[in-house]
Amino acid sequence: MDAQIALNAVTFADIQLASQRINGIANHTPIMTSRTFNDRVGGDVFFKCENMQRVGAFKFRGAYNAISQLSDDAQKRGVITYSSGNHAQATALVGKILGIKTTIVMPDNAPSTKLAATRGYGAEVVLYNPAESDRKALAESLAEEHGYTIIPPYDHWHVIAGQGTTALELLEDVPDLDTILVCCGGGGLLSGCAIAAKGINADCKVIGIEPELADDATKSFRTGKLHTIHNPPTIADGTRTPSLGDYTFPLVRHYVDDMQTVSENAIKDAVRFMFYRMKLVVEPSGALGAAALLSGAVKATGRVGVVVSGGNIDAQTMTMILNE
Repeated sequence: MDAQIALNAVTFADIQLASQRINGIANHTPIMTSRTFNDRVGGDVFFKCENMQRVGAFKFRGAYNAISQLSDDAQKRGVITYSSGNHAQATALVGKILGIKTTIVMPDNAPSTKLAATRGYGAEVVLYNPAESDRKALAESLAEEHGYTIIPPYDHWHVIAGQGTTALELLEDVPDLDTILVCCGGGGLLSGCAIAAKGINADCKVIGIEPELADDATKSFRTGKLHTIHNPPTIADGTRTPSLGDYTFPLVRHYVDDMQTVSENAIKDAVRFMFYRMKLVVEPSGALGAAALLSGAVKATGRVGVVVSGGNIDAQTMTMILNE
């Protein structure tokens, strides 16, 4: 895809319209602070708690913004997506709210809580082995067979605009942030938040955070060439996307100021800190921003916003992290 087409696909105005569309349906999630965290990192940090969003993750925003705009005919035929969990749950819940059939292609090693919740919202789940099959190709085949509309987990203009409402709300509630840290998997949340932040304050620095073991976006950002890592072995399952997308790659390169990575131990430390000191249940992917600050990968200069992207962690993983 031509980079200029991608850059024109999502604007600040699109994010403002998405905010109106999801108003009263998505949760306006709270901002949390911790004096202990601020003392540890030497700055004023404000956590945007999307772990308290519907389905426990920011993904509900983009899914609702995209699916609610489908034609009546497309809604009658149903939608399909592919996701390790949070976008799966979001799509399933939106389908339940709007009365639309949803089919979700999920890896057979998806967290049990996310799999159970997706089925609980009424979606038909199609499991696949990520070592043997390509989830996107499987979804495309099923879409062609049944006439479903594909709602990708991140590489879709309406999905990106919906995710950008996260930063829009953050900056409405906490103006004059110097920096916003956003986790990055496929780049939908990161690119949307960066567009929103720059639309409000061009001087606000946006930094994407990835696990060291899944640093495809960081490499892509720094080299200008798209890098791919298949099934990275990180505990942050929400970041196991193989690469940035046709839309998110140019958007991240254009709007994001920097990318940094954090170790697996730093991610676990952040999950533990937020659980014990802030009383927040946060999944590893959602703790990346906190991990970057606590580990020193990013210095907390001035007023820093951190997007806590989700809280869907299964008991086995949380127990393992807390017991280490």
